[in-house]
Parts: sequence; C-alpha cells; structure tokens
Amino acid sequence: MSAHDLEEVRRHMERLAADGIDVVRVTYPDLIGTDRARDVLLEELPRACEHGLAFCRAVYHTSPQGDVVPVCGGLDAGLPDICVRPDLGTLVPLPWEPGVAACLGEVVDAATGAPAPESPRDLLRAVLARCAEHGLRPVVGPELEYFLCDPDPSGGWRRYAPDPGVVYTAGLRADPDNHLLRTLRHVRDLKVGAISGNHEFDGGQIEINLVHSDAVSAADRSFRFKAAIKELARKEGRLATFMAKPFNDAGGSGFHLHLSCDDEDGRNTFDDPSGPYGLSATARHAVAGVLAHAPALAALLNPTINSYKRFGPDTLAPWLIDWGLDNRSAMVRIPPERGSGARLELRLGDASANPYLAIAATTAAALLGVLAGEEPPAPLEGYGYDTARSAVLPQTLSAALDALEADTALTDLLGKDFTTSFLSYKRDEVERFHRHVTDWEFTEYAYHL
Repeated sequence: MSAHDLEEVRRHMERLAADGIDVVRVTYPDLIGTDRARDVLLEELPRACEHGLAFCRAVYHTSPQGDVVPVCGGLDAGLPDICVRPDLGTLVPLPWEPGVAACLGEVVDAATGAPAPESPRDLLRAVLARCAEHGLRPVVGPELEYFLCDPDPSGGWRRYAPDPGVVYTAGLRADPDNHLLRTLRHVRDLKVGAISGNHEFDGGQIEINLVHSDAVSAADRSFRFKAAIKELARKEGRLATFMAKPFNDAGGSGFHLHLSCDDEDGRNTFDDPSGPYGLSATARHAVAGVLAHAPALAALLNPTINSYKRFGPDTLAPWLIDWGLDNRSAMVRIPPERGSGARLELRLGDASANPYLAIAATTAAALLGVLAGEEPPAPLEGYGYDTARSAVLPQTLSAALDALEADTALTDLLGKDFTTSFLSYKRDEVERFHRHVTDWEFTEYAYHL
C-alpha cells in the first residue's frame, strides 16, 4: 500500500471515528447473491486494506444448507483462499446498527491476485467492458419484490398482514405495523437509491423501487438492498424472503430490470423518434438478443428449483418468449416513455436472482443482439400467454441449465470458468432436490399406497 493510499485510509478512519463508528463490515456477494462478510475493528482497517481478508474460496461453492459442492477450484484444489479488500469508496453507516459502517469488498484469488472466477461483481465488470468496446454504457433500473413473514405459533412462518385486495396501497390497512415506513427510511439512509414503496399484489408482499444508474451501481445497490431488507426483518423478529414463490396460495416475487444503453456522450441509444415504435435499431436489436437468449437467461434470472413454480398462465410472470409495447403480459415490455426514458423492461427474473448475474446476463444478451443486428418479431398485441404465438421458456431449472450450457455465444461472453462453476453448483442443487422426500409426496402417497 502506498503512502498516499495509507493516508486516504486514515482520513476515512478519522471521519468514521468522529461519527462514533468503531467497526467496518466488509461484505461481498457469493454465487447465489447472499452477502458474506467480516466485521473489522476500526483500528485494524489499514491492515485489512493492505493485506486483505482471507476467506475460503469454497464460500462460492457452499449451498444454503452448508454443503460444500465439489466445484472445480474448491475441494479438488485443497480449499484455497480468496482475498477480500475493503472498497472504501462504498462506505456508508448502517442506520440500524449504531457504531457500524459497511462497505463492499473487492475479491481476488489469493495466489494470483486476479479476480476470482466466481466473483459476480467482476463478472459484471467483464461484460460491461465488452459493451464499452462497442460504445455502449448500460443503464439499469431494478424493481424488487419480497414477502414479509411473521412467526407462526404452530411452527414455521406465515405471511404478514395477509389480507387480500390491497394491491398498490400504503398505510396501516395493508401494513398495520408500519414495516414499510420504517424500512423505507432505513434504506434511504443506506443510500441504495430507494425511491418509493408500496404493498404489492399479494398479502404480505412489498415492493420498493430503486433509482436507475450505471449497471455496476445498480447491482451493488440491489445487493445491499436485499441484504438490508433481510436484516431489518430480523430486527423485527420477522423473516423477509426474496424466494420466487414461497406460498402455494399466493403469487411470486419478481426482479424486473429496466435496461437502456447510453453512448459515450451520455445519450440514450434506444431512442429514435423516426424508428419503428419510436425505438432505435440498437434498441430493437437488443430486444431481439434478449429474446434469442431467453432460455439460457432463465438459468441466471430464475436460478432455483422454486423459480419455475412462479411461472404459468394468468400469473403475470412471463413463461413465453415474447415482447410487447407497454404490455405486462409479455416477457419483454417496452414502457411508453421515449427520449431519455426509452428502455426495455425484462420481466423474466424473480427476486431470488443474484443481481450481478442477472444484470450481467441481460446486458450480455442485449449486446449479442446488437452485434447480430437482427430484428425482433412483431410485438405481442393484447393479452399474452398463447403458446400458439410464442415459444415457451424452460419450465424447470434443469432445462434452463441445459439451455445455458448449449448457448455458447452467451457462455463465451460470460466466461468458461464462471459458467462451469455455476452449472456444477446448480446441478448439484437439482440432484439434491430429486433425492429429497417432500411433504407433498408423503401427503399424496402415504395413506393410499
């Protein structure tokens, strides 16, 4: 670490100490988008910045149940280290945790100093570098939904405030404990670009909107937002889940991405008043690319076994590969704004998606479409979900993983090492699920068979 860098760290320490902060939480996303972290005492921050924090690389290969999946570079390599250094440019006090500030961590291979192959943040950066080679700077606006749950006296969890018919409302009728107001204020102070929030379609479901920005910032803010929501729910003795479809009697939670591309002068390349639908050739080619690579995108935007239970007719969750003009029954919706607001909205993703991987995959597909220069088919008119008009997306995680592996144009852009790790990790998840006896199976078969 240079003397200049050390002085910069000391200036950060002085500002933090003046604000009563004595701990810095260094966080980074794992392969599924869960936050991994270490708390560093303020006086040890220079050491952490100079030498980094050592973590086992198998953190990327560890399942939600704590199993270490045999992914190349983990168990077979003797469980080597990655090194995480605080990114002090992302420091922000945690509004709900007195004395603690948090920052993101930069992850590298401990032996080589190169980015770790599974690092989602670095994967996104690599895709954006390819976009920059063609004069494109993706701009992303994230929309995330989640379910809030209360402890069930009989065990497990039940939906908070489950009354039906309170879609798009705010206030005590849909939120009797003012969870949304407290949460909205906290995430505002966390500086993740929160704009507004409301009760969503189903009982206990909430949506908070985030401002649009460059793609890395959008992913960083989505990642920190999801971690904050889960943490704040725990402080209330509740559970917040971004699971795609946690309840049989309710719909699912989406992760919609609004995507446009600026040129090097900051102009929106998707707008063209003289083009078909008021869209430029770049925008139309991007739509075509997203449609062409949609089966593979499903593996990254719908990344769990549960994700595919969100799909189906009349769910407003897309399960056909189509696009439409201001049509929410289409997989790709073109909102009515033009000019600087011209964009596409990809409605495919669910809330369980890793923000970095979802944004990286979507921008990669759009870039491939721009490079291919193909036009999309005619836009959907009227209510969708007609299999005679549009192809069906993969209906299981296994099928989506196969589609990802087969889409060599997309995987070449995402990188062989990442793709191999992701496919190995997720196929292990599928295998474990197929071996597990579910409650449904016992209820269905035990009495009669």
